[in-house]
Amino acid sequence: MLLVKVEMLPGGSRAFRRTIATMTIANMSDLADRSDYLVELAEGANPISMSAGRSTFATVLDHDRRQSVWTLVSKAIARSLESFDGDRDRQSTDRDEGV
Repeated sequence: MLLVKVEMLPGGSRAFRRTIATMTIANMSDLADRSDYLVELAEGANPISMSAGRSTFATVLDHDRRQSVWTLVSKAIARSLESFDGDRDRQSTDRDEGV
């Protein structure tokens, strides 16, 4: 399993760092050459954008493990953001319809 963390370091100080988002990427294919992965992405509330914390699950299918780890991370981010965008679209539609 991979763990990716996004940390904020105010003023560049590690003493005040805090984690603002995390992502786990778990192999579901017994480490086959072409593998499927379950992704969990979470981010905390953001007072600047006034958004609540949120999390989502996504999958990366048929990934060639001979590629760079960053290729897998980028695919995992892309699939997770697609899920977030779908949530945002549903929320926007709900608001537009007065739900």
